[in-house]
Amino acid sequence: MRGRLMTAGLALLALGGCVQEVKQDRVKVALMNTGFSEQLSDCMARRMAQKLTIAQLHRLQQLGGPKQSWMDYVASVQRVHDPDAMEVLISSAALCRAGLIH
Repeated sequence: MRGRLMTAGLALLALGGCVQEVKQDRVKVALMNTGFSEQLSDCMARRMAQKLTIAQLHRLQQLGGPKQSWMDYVASVQRVHDPDAMEVLISSAALCRAGLIH
């Protein structure tokens, strides 16, 4: 019984890792489609996928579209009325651009 619980726990951890990777990949693609560079998108996506829920990420994904300026994208995120998403977006961009995270 204990072995089964351990196996189930390991499977959940592996699945969680897969979900995290899928979230991160989708965020990266969405940011790149919005006009961010691949390097900045990769850095931001890692942090955003960790800090935001799937529902929050889905709402942000809906904002994608033609390439926009940074300020256009921030204004779009403001219209979602999600202060946590706004904070994570801006802090992720700032930390990545400053080279404090990679």
